[in-house]
Amino acid sequence: MKVLQCLIADDEPIARQIIENYTKEIPYLEVVKTCKNAFEVMSYLQSNTVDILFLDINMPKLSGISLLKTMQQKPHVIITTAYPEYAVEGFTLSVTDYLLKPFSLERFLQAVGKVMQTTSIQQDTVVIEQEKKITSVYVKSDKKIIKLDLDEINYIEAYGNYIKIYTEEMILTPITLSDFLEKLSSDFIRTHKSFVVNFNKLKMIDGNQIILQNNSKLPISKSYRKIVLDRIDKV
Repeated sequence: MKVLQCLIADDEPIARQIIENYTKEIPYLEVVKTCKNAFEVMSYLQSNTVDILFLDINMPKLSGISLLKTMQQKPHVIITTAYPEYAVEGFTLSVTDYLLKPFSLERFLQAVGKVMQTTSIQQDTVVIEQEKKITSVYVKSDKKIIKLDLDEINYIEAYGNYIKIYTEEMILTPITLSDFLEKLSSDFIRTHKSFVVNFNKLKMIDGNQIILQNNSKLPISKSYRKIVLDRIDKV
């Protein structure tokens, strides 16, 4: 499952923290940036992309609505606000959902679910075509560019802005785990915030550990356990 990168924009620290805490309950969400005002959002999006923008309306200097009007291309936008009167205008600007503070985790999940529905519809055809083709990837290591067959990879470990790819040997390459996961086939699943495993290499699950065919033992976190078990049920 694709991990959706999220940006939170709210001038209230408590509001930012609540949203960030909610995202931690959802394995396929990752907060990459929090912003205190619209200008920080604009600055970040000039050189970065995100999948979801959680956007407050009442922010200093430039409101969330005004920010949306300046954006020609925007991610999925979920408005989070205490002001119901902007709902109509928000939806005319093609926001995905409009959450009124204080909102529950259940309501938050509903809003994120709308994004997932849209994302799945957009990606289904592409994924079906690509799954037949993705058998290898190219990775940078030192001054080399190495072609790796996906079948060679046992698992991948996050290492800051790098990852460690474990085949018969370990390869260190400068890319984040989330970004590298997007290059892989659906045979690779996240089992922990810091680990992705080749599902075909799975030998057993023992408590809170995954054991691979080469007897490597990796953690499986509570938040990702259901995803792994659901995948096993489909085999």
